[in-house]
Amino acid sequence: MMKRMVAAIMVLGSMAIRAQVPVDQLAKPPASAQNFTILSTAGTHGKASIWTASDGSQMSRESVLLRGQVWELDQSVKLGSDGMPSQLIVRGVTPQGDAAETFTVADGIAAWKSPVDAGHEPYHSAFYVAEGGTSSGGTQLLIEELLKSPDTSMQLLPGGRAHAERLSDLPVGSGAMAKTVTLWAVTGLSPSPVTVWTTADGKFFGAVGGLSVLPAGYEADLQRLDKAQDEALAARSPALVKALLKTPTGPVAFTHVRAFVDGNHFADDQTIVVDKELITLMGPAGSISVPKNAQVFDGNGKTLVPGLWDSHMHIGDDSSGPFLLALGITSARDPGNDNMLTIARAKRRAQGELLMPTVYPSSLIDGKGPNSAQVGTVVTSKEEAIAAVRKAKADGFTGIKFYGTYNPAWVGPAAAEAHKLGLHVHGHIPAGMRPSEAIAAGYDEITHIYFVMMEAMPDNVVATSNGINRFDGIGRYAKDVNLSVPPISTLIQTMSEKKIASDPTLVVAEALFVPENGELSPAYAPYVGTLPPATERSFRQGGFAVPKDLTRDDYRKSFAKLSALVTQMHKSGIAIVAGTDGSGLELVRELELYVAAGFTPEEALEAATIAPAHLVGVDKNTGSIAVGKTADLVLVEGDPSKRIGDLRNTRTVMMGGKLLDADALRQASGFSGRPKTGE
Repeated sequence: MMKRMVAAIMVLGSMAIRAQVPVDQLAKPPASAQNFTILSTAGTHGKASIWTASDGSQMSRESVLLRGQVWELDQSVKLGSDGMPSQLIVRGVTPQGDAAETFTVADGIAAWKSPVDAGHEPYHSAFYVAEGGTSSGGTQLLIEELLKSPDTSMQLLPGGRAHAERLSDLPVGSGAMAKTVTLWAVTGLSPSPVTVWTTADGKFFGAVGGLSVLPAGYEADLQRLDKAQDEALAARSPALVKALLKTPTGPVAFTHVRAFVDGNHFADDQTIVVDKELITLMGPAGSISVPKNAQVFDGNGKTLVPGLWDSHMHIGDDSSGPFLLALGITSARDPGNDNMLTIARAKRRAQGELLMPTVYPSSLIDGKGPNSAQVGTVVTSKEEAIAAVRKAKADGFTGIKFYGTYNPAWVGPAAAEAHKLGLHVHGHIPAGMRPSEAIAAGYDEITHIYFVMMEAMPDNVVATSNGINRFDGIGRYAKDVNLSVPPISTLIQTMSEKKIASDPTLVVAEALFVPENGELSPAYAPYVGTLPPATERSFRQGGFAVPKDLTRDDYRKSFAKLSALVTQMHKSGIAIVAGTDGSGLELVRELELYVAAGFTPEEALEAATIAPAHLVGVDKNTGSIAVGKTADLVLVEGDPSKRIGDLRNTRTVMMGGKLLDADALRQASGFSGRPKTGE
């Protein structure tokens, strides 16, 4: 057995050497290849090709440019006698660096090496899920092998099991290209189902999402496919509402609990009573008379906090609802999404057919160019920008978010229209503009701490900040910025005086600048062992590749300076609202970073409760534990007044006075158990 393992590892080593090739030497698709467009509602972002090589290998090649980030990949897969991959080679580059990944089955041993991990084990027929590789080629092979299985399920490597469920059919194309395609939901890869469309004979057709892959010639079908997919997934949602959301038959009392009250402090041994969706009584346990018919939750050893807010949450689909609620997130600001799907979800939630936090959405508006945001409303004139703002208001959005390719000259007129309509204005800073200029033009809030730091960047970085330089420039120069002198000190003073808020997403900056490939992100460490292996491998994805004339330590010093900037802003009274720009799993890590930056636990918790509620104008109704407010509450095990990380230990969630069991939410969301508790 040991000899076989050594042999397999030696094969991987030689394959990895061959994998490190320049982009211009990646595989060239033949004329016979099937070609795909990688696109979104904002336009085209790349291309892909799939073909069979002369030796029978399943080949794929992808090129993607997404807001300045580049993926250039090829993938070669040979299938064994069991129909599963027996050899995989990935070559090329990603924003994290070399994409080289290999897998082989030799002498009964499966062995793999990716940018984030390596392993080997005795092989029993299973499908290897690449950590990276081409999304088109990997999805094609996975779905086609799944559909060959009698029960549309199969074992995965490095672990887990996938299952495909048929959802619906849809006619696409016209004339000679007309066909009917079938939608499948694949579970076992991630908490949310992975959706794939196939042809009638079980072959890969495409995949639709925030970034879609469709065969060349079928791009015009994107919106119809997107709508049909959303409706098919939505058909499952009412059953989850019925199974998980419980309406109390009378009052609910949380007794002898530590509570974060009035939005600013913890109080021990409290009793809080909820009746008919509102908090009706609260105070020291000895002074509160619990109604005789109340449902009682014993709070000994537990803490009651307001429902958490994720102030930067791009809602994925209906399954995002139970997932976020399991984390104690009862409210979210969605700063840009597919507007059609956002409106559809809001309607389903209002009708009681969708289990979802309360969502306050912004319409994302961008200009036209290679770096346009993938779900943005693309405008090409001032008039179109103002029209997009008016449409956002008419469609029920609460804000607008400008993006990096948006014309700076249009910020003022569009922001003025937004304010006239009562909409919040925030976003990235358009390329060529500095945050002080955006504020002067009408911004109410700056998204991402690296765009605040853009004030001190060289002109060439500011001019190209809608591309990769919003990261590379910050990584290079932020470490040397003096926060105590202009231009940063002046900007902080302006933000404080004009009450400009910040959604810093420090956890994003940490992920981009700090880890090397293979290092476990502290945002996800508590969840290891509770989610599908294919998901957990991504927990070790490193930060962006460092330019050759810099080091990872330089990037880490720049992250430290970004963290110090958040500290300075907080000390100056600037409102900080906590957001993740991720899955939601990262929210408590964001608060841990605030505490590390000098916030008290109370101040960090304010950033995820009362501060965002105030920002969107609902703080009189929610965001804190106070008599008369809506009962959006989370009961957690532990003491976040000492360990803010204890907020991960959700036990009971209350949204609008209705009860949700956190363990049941986790089970419905694909978790196999609770997160690890803090020490």
